[in-house]
Amino acid sequence: MPTTDTQTEVLQLAEQLMAQPSVTPDDAGCQQIISQRLQQAGFSVEAINAGEVTNLWASRNFGGNGRHLMFAGHTDVVPTGPLEQWQFPPFEPRVENGMLCGRGAADMKSSLAAMVVAAERLNSGADALRGTLSFLITSDEEGPALHGTRHVVDELQQRGIKPDFCVVGEPSSSQQLGDVARCGRRGSINARLTVRGVQGHVAYPDDAVNPIHRAMAALHALSSHQWDAGNEYYPPTSLQISNINGGTGATNVIPGELHVLFNLRFSTEQTAEGIRAKVDELLAPFNLDHSLDWELSGLPFLTRNGTLTEAVSRAVASVTGLQCELSTSGGTSDGRFIAPWADSPGEPVEVVELGPTNATIHKIDERISVAELAPLCEIYLAIARTLLVAP
Repeated sequence: MPTTDTQTEVLQLAEQLMAQPSVTPDDAGCQQIISQRLQQAGFSVEAINAGEVTNLWASRNFGGNGRHLMFAGHTDVVPTGPLEQWQFPPFEPRVENGMLCGRGAADMKSSLAAMVVAAERLNSGADALRGTLSFLITSDEEGPALHGTRHVVDELQQRGIKPDFCVVGEPSSSQQLGDVARCGRRGSINARLTVRGVQGHVAYPDDAVNPIHRAMAALHALSSHQWDAGNEYYPPTSLQISNINGGTGATNVIPGELHVLFNLRFSTEQTAEGIRAKVDELLAPFNLDHSLDWELSGLPFLTRNGTLTEAVSRAVASVTGLQCELSTSGGTSDGRFIAPWADSPGEPVEVVELGPTNATIHKIDERISVAELAPLCEIYLAIARTLLVAP
C-alpha cells in the first residue's frame, strides 16, 4: 500500500511545480526543479530546447541492453482565465478539504511529481533492474506543439534512440484513479475554408454575391455527412465547425468573403488524404468560389493489448484493485508524436496515457484529491519495475 511518506513527497513536489506560473510555452523553471531531482537519482539530463520552448531529456541505464521505458509529460499549463473567479490564486497551490487546488493540479504537474518520486524510489532494488528509464518533458503541449515533443523525438531519432514503451502522464482517469487509461487517440485535422463572394449593399443584392448564403447548404452537407461507424477501438469520425467569420460589422453590407474553421477527429477508418478528398467531393456540387487550407495536428495511434497494456493493467489492479478500462476517447496528446517516433522503421512505440482524474482540467478551480498522489506514484513505480527487467 502507498505510504504517507510517498504522499508527502509527491504533494510537496507537485506544489513546488504548481507554484511556477508556466503558462504555455513558458516553463517558468519547472524543468530545472525536475532536473535537479533526477540528477540526484542518477539520471543524466539534457535540455533540447527550440525557439521559446523548453524541453528536458533525462535517462538512466540500469545495465544491459534491456527494455527502454519512457515517462513523458508537460510542464506548461493553459491560461487561468479570470483570476477573480478562482477560489484561490491559481499559482498559490494549497490543500483544501483533501483537494490539491491550483492550475496544473490535474493537467499535469501531479503526474510529473509522481513520476519523479517513482524514479527516485527505483534506487531501492535497482540492482535487479535492466534497461533504461527516461523522461521527455516539454513546455509546448498546450500550445502549437511544434517545438516540444515533436522536436525532441526528431532529435533523438537522429541519435538512434527509440524507447520500447512510453507512459504519458495525461489525466486519463474518469471517476477514480486508474479506472481509465488511454491506449490510443483519434487523429485530428483542421481546415480553413474561405468562400469568396462580391461585396455590395444589402439593398441591391442582385449586384452582389453573398458568400454566407452560398455556403449554407455546403456547410450542412459537410456537417451532416456520416464518415464511418468507427470500429472496436474508436468512435465514429466526426466533423465540427468551430468558427464562422464574415462581414464588415455593418448591417447594410453584404460581405465579400466568409471564413469557416472546422475540425475532424478521425479513427483508423480514415486517412488524412482521404478526408481532404472527400471534403472536396462534398463541396463540388455547390460551385463555390473557395479555397481550403489544411493542417494535420496528428494521426490516430493505437497500442494494442500487449506488454505495456498488461503491465499497466496489473499495476493499477495491484495498487487500486480496479480493472482498468483501455480507451481511445478524448482529444489529442503528445502520444501522437511518440507512437510513430518520427516514422522510424520497425514497430511503433507502445504508448499508454495514465494519470489522475480529469474532471477539472482546463477549468477554473482546477483540483484533484490528495489521496490520488501516492497511489499514482506507486502505479508508475510498479510499471517501471515490471518492464525494467531482463526480457
